[in-house]
Amino acid sequence: MTRTDAEPRLSSAYWRLWWAAGIDNIGDGAFAAAVPLLAVTITRDSRLVSVVSAATYLPWLLLSLPAGALVDRHDRVGLMWRAQTLQAVIAGVVAILAPFGHVGVTTLAITAFGLGACDVVFSNAAQAILPDIVAKPLLHKANGNQQTVTMIGQLFIGPPVGSLLFAVAVALPFGTDAGSFALSAALLATLPRRPKRQLDHPPMRTEIVDGLRWLARHRLLRTLALLLGVNTFCGQLGNATLVLLATQTLHLDARGYGLLLGGSALGSVLGGLVNARVVARIGALPALFTALATNVVVFIGIGLSPDAIVLGALLAVNGFVLTLWNIVTVSLRQQIVPPDLLGRVTSVYKLLGWGLIPLGALTGGLVAHRLGLRAPFPIAGAVRGIALLLAAPVLARAAKFE
Repeated sequence: MTRTDAEPRLSSAYWRLWWAAGIDNIGDGAFAAAVPLLAVTITRDSRLVSVVSAATYLPWLLLSLPAGALVDRHDRVGLMWRAQTLQAVIAGVVAILAPFGHVGVTTLAITAFGLGACDVVFSNAAQAILPDIVAKPLLHKANGNQQTVTMIGQLFIGPPVGSLLFAVAVALPFGTDAGSFALSAALLATLPRRPKRQLDHPPMRTEIVDGLRWLARHRLLRTLALLLGVNTFCGQLGNATLVLLATQTLHLDARGYGLLLGGSALGSVLGGLVNARVVARIGALPALFTALATNVVVFIGIGLSPDAIVLGALLAVNGFVLTLWNIVTVSLRQQIVPPDLLGRVTSVYKLLGWGLIPLGALTGGLVAHRLGLRAPFPIAGAVRGIALLLAAPVLARAAKFE
């Protein structure tokens, strides 16, 4: 095989992005484990705990559309490293305040909102930039690698580390997150920029409407966006009070809770590693349908888990199918959407997909308060099942043309 016939390889720029994601997500995982642990030391009210979770995702509802327009207008690399730098400052402030008891539910909610606002810009830019540095045939592989390192950091390494650090000193997991943001920002600043084009941009409202119209006219992506909205609502309906289910019903301590999240991470890592093989064997949309159907059963089972071992196993399966869903849908979007619209369409997609997460978190807190800590999961599973049945005809029709 000659050099010109060799299969395309992922570029060095991609691997710098990969390393930045890995470093950042370890800190994020530590932060994600520490926040609910800190929250339950402040209050045992499931409604207040869910407010902190809702605040994390509220920016997706409020800021996603203008963020998408910014991503298509401005240098995506610059937006990414600046967002990460601001996140480092926010996490650093919490690390300073927490040991002195100056962090309450309100402060945690404000912190979660601030980090979430930065993440709206960062995530939209990160998905939009990938086709600029990765050849189209390698998008599934690249997205699989990104999802794998994300899950390793956020769920496999970060949470156990965060739980252990929290047990040693309250400030440590938050300081770790601040450091990871700073290192990630430094790596991201080395990525190549797209050549600047001298364009007279129309008003931002016009650009946002263009993204809305494009997604509204594409039946498959529109259906997947709506399906994502239902699924993320249901996911947060259960997960918002998972820490209470684990610590109060199943009597796990901080270390045990971190290890429990590690089970989900293990499944997510496996999903990221084998996703390309699964898609190659059965097709993208059949893989998507299988993942969603499995997720319905898993969520019902989580609510019935008799002990931490069963719960950890079900979370591992959930992590596997969730990763498969994410990789397939992100890759489809990157392949189908025109590059100059990718930021805006991604922002609309995520608005529909993630905008209901705060409502899901608040609903989960209310359901847990009224019906018990197990109730949110089977309710979420049943709603997911109904949504999948409604979307099945569109998925089946699209699968015929793969």
